[in-house]
Amino acid sequence: MGLTIGVDIGGTKIAAGVVDEAGNILATCKVPTPSTPEGVIDAIADAVRTVSADHDVEAVGIGAAGYVDDKRATVLFAPNINWRHEALKDKVEQRVGLPVVVENDANAAAWGEYRFGAGQGHDDVICITLGTGLGGGIIIGNKLRRGRFGVAAEFGHIRVVPDGLLCGCGSQGCWEQYASGRALVRYAKQRANATPENATILLGLGDGTVEGIEGKHISAAARQGDPVAIDSFRELARWAGAGLADLASLFDPSAFIVGGGVSDEGDLVLDPIRKSFKRWLIGGQWRPHAQVLAAQLGGKAGLVGAADLARQG
Repeated sequence: MGLTIGVDIGGTKIAAGVVDEAGNILATCKVPTPSTPEGVIDAIADAVRTVSADHDVEAVGIGAAGYVDDKRATVLFAPNINWRHEALKDKVEQRVGLPVVVENDANAAAWGEYRFGAGQGHDDVICITLGTGLGGGIIIGNKLRRGRFGVAAEFGHIRVVPDGLLCGCGSQGCWEQYASGRALVRYAKQRANATPENATILLGLGDGTVEGIEGKHISAAARQGDPVAIDSFRELARWAGAGLADLASLFDPSAFIVGGGVSDEGDLVLDPIRKSFKRWLIGGQWRPHAQVLAAQLGGKAGLVGAADLARQG
């Protein structure tokens, strides 16, 4: 199969792109994400028609946040769009006249990194995305492992603290409450409130108040040596690395790929994640260690991965 289209559904925008067999994006467009479920489907179809106007494309892959069924056709549950058993494949196919494959967005991003990014050369890879929440993907034996019902690799909702912090999923103590962009902001606010004298750079980048701290301020402050910002990243990394050690016990991959917005800070966050991983890896002094690698494709991983999964059929 030649050219395919990848679609990445975000909270504020929908991105579509024509992708060739080497993972190159030949044409793209972005449209705002509508507020209604049916509006999202219409926007996906419009974006597909726009990018395919000057290219002969053969299929469409859609990355959607939520649970996707084992047939890669129906979104069982998407909290941010309010889809419940939404027949996304059929509805988009009717509108665009092309075969459609639907995939979980984190799975699509993992596949993109495996095929065209940091995972090249590895047969067994576990990907995690440290964004607002925490997502993931499993590639074992060169295959994307989705589980019997299609909803595997929801790593963010592994409970790491019994009766811990309340999660948006309704459970308590989920991993993403301790290792995510949202968790990073919480750590920074707690520390800045306790020791504002150690957060002068951080507070100065916002509106001067603890409540005004945002993720972008923490990143910038950490690069300037702000103690609270640096310590907040270390706390996030401690939880992230410990979680990777648990995943190593389950899957024994040759590499972990860390993506998502938090990972954009590079070694500022990856080095302490690696240290935490080594600290908590059971039998670590006697067993081989998986590499902990930074994702390479950035925000285009999901789009490229979805397009390639459509090519795989």
